[in-house]
Amino acid sequence: MQLSKLSPFPPVSSCSFGKLQRKEACLEKMENPITAKCCNNQPWFVLLIFFVFCIELLCFDYSALTGSKTGVTILDNNHANAISSQNSLSHDFTENSNDSISTLPNSPPVSIVVNKTDEANKKAVREEELEVETEVDSCLGRYIFVHDLPSRFNRDLVKNCRLLTRGTDKNMCPYLENLGFGPQIENPENILLNSCWFLTNQFLLEVIIHNKMKKYECLTNDSSIASAIFVPFFAGLDMSMYLWGFNISVRVSASLSLVKWLGEKPEWKRMWGRDHFLAAGRIAWDFRRQTDNESDWGSKLRFLPESKNMSMLSIESSSWNNDYAIPYPTCFHPSKDGEIFRWQDRVRRQKPRYLFSFAGAPRPEYQNSIWCKIIDQCLASKN
Repeated sequence: MQLSKLSPFPPVSSCSFGKLQRKEACLEKMENPITAKCCNNQPWFVLLIFFVFCIELLCFDYSALTGSKTGVTILDNNHANAISSQNSLSHDFTENSNDSISTLPNSPPVSIVVNKTDEANKKAVREEELEVETEVDSCLGRYIFVHDLPSRFNRDLVKNCRLLTRGTDKNMCPYLENLGFGPQIENPENILLNSCWFLTNQFLLEVIIHNKMKKYECLTNDSSIASAIFVPFFAGLDMSMYLWGFNISVRVSASLSLVKWLGEKPEWKRMWGRDHFLAAGRIAWDFRRQTDNESDWGSKLRFLPESKNMSMLSIESSSWNNDYAIPYPTCFHPSKDGEIFRWQDRVRRQKPRYLFSFAGAPRPEYQNSIWCKIIDQCLASKN
């Protein structure tokens, strides 16, 4: 067998294989140049292998990086699609309750049917609840509870109007007309505004306030929410009935019955009358008789222990803390703001030389009083 067939290297023609020694020598000559050649090319071979390895590594890293970015992009796209689908789901659910809604591109459509009547009712209920929560009670802090007193404290006094001025020739019944305003003043010369002027008695303030209170916008039947409690006792009319010819026990009888009746009510026990008030058509001193002498004027209503806790509105107050003065009732009772403005315009157009106002009655027993002097001058005036 020839060596050229076994060796990958080309044969050397100068070798002779006749003898064994010469053969071995020849082989040594053949191997030495090959080994030297391979050793000389080894650095380049290593560099080549390293270069190929680096290229493969870079290719692997690039493919992995590209795949990761693609995955993130796909994930973001899917997340955006899911959000978009949810938004469209909410929009379609509220706007088009019978439309088909698909949450994902590849998912089957889901049909949602909503009862529009139920949704409308729920919405209306929510709106009503919101209105109740946000609505402010205009009467909060202004509620007034009115005691329903027995008739002997008010209505019976009006029915017996002819007895209110015993000992005098004055009849109080006509002055109780028109809810206490009195009869309407005749106006033949059209000097006064029509339907605004009445012949009002100054002592009927309690009747007027009681009738006004019946129309008060913030009345309540629940005394627990009331800020004040009104006592419709006609104290002035009651006192007028017994001013002359009656002893002091009769004059104070109705007042004693009143405070006893109030003291038995739960509204009284809540603050012991400190949130109660009444109106009187006479001056405050008429209800503060200081002695028990038969000759003393008035009643002792305001000196009763229970009454001291109540507040009283009267045409003239006293030095006591719970008395409050309010103006005397006049004869002018407008029912609309326009009537007030028209009367003001008429007065402004007048050119009077003097302006004067006086309210009082003559005192025959005091001839030198200012009242008598003023009345005399008014009677002597030509205009």
